[in-house]
Amino acid sequence: MDVERIRAHCLAKPGAWPDDPWGEEHPVVKVGPEGRAKIFAFLRADGVGVKAGIREVADEWLDRHPGKARVMAYIGRSGWNDLSYEIPDDELLEAVDESYRLVVGTLPRKHRPDGWDA
Repeated sequence: MDVERIRAHCLAKPGAWPDDPWGEEHPVVKVGPEGRAKIFAFLRADGVGVKAGIREVADEWLDRHPGKARVMAYIGRSGWNDLSYEIPDDELLEAVDESYRLVVGTLPRKHRPDGWDA
């Protein structure tokens, strides 16, 4: 897995778009209308940051992939993890899909994109 493949997977989601609010090497990927959008993936050269649910659910990733999954700085207590591209591809794509689902589910119904799966 690499950042370009994860980016393409993220941007294929309904309503997803890249943003670069902090001038990083790689963008974050948001869903929702500008001004109301929420991040569902933090792209990095070595991995991806995703919403994994409540902290207890997110901790399952840490247990399953020691050294390859870690709590994200600043927002980790809210259930966000950094996942290394060393984790099997199917699990990473599943994590991105779940992050998208969780984040879209927090948007007001009128801001949810057509075609997303609840």
